[in-house]
Amino acid sequence: MSKPFDMELFVAGVLTGSYATRQRHVRQAKFIQAEIAERWQRATPWTWQRKHVAWFLEHRISQRSEATRYYYVLTARLLARRLKTSWVFNL
Repeated sequence: MSKPFDMELFVAGVLTGSYATRQRHVRQAKFIQAEIAERWQRATPWTWQRKHVAWFLEHRISQRSEATRYYYVLTARLLARRLKTSWVFNL
């Protein structure tokens, strides 16, 4: 039996800032992971491609406020930094 992927541990290395900011990034990263896993059956960020995260940002949260979308873009950039990729996400 395999353990579920621990997103908090995954992003811990790139998180900075206050406790509330770190918790927001962890919560949003878990939400991104859940949506991508449901849509494409990609359970871990190591299996993601840029198109998966771009889909989430463009389609899944498109009806949210501009501020909320901005914070999700920041979280997506943190995930890309942790994956050591050159993905660029704009608003």
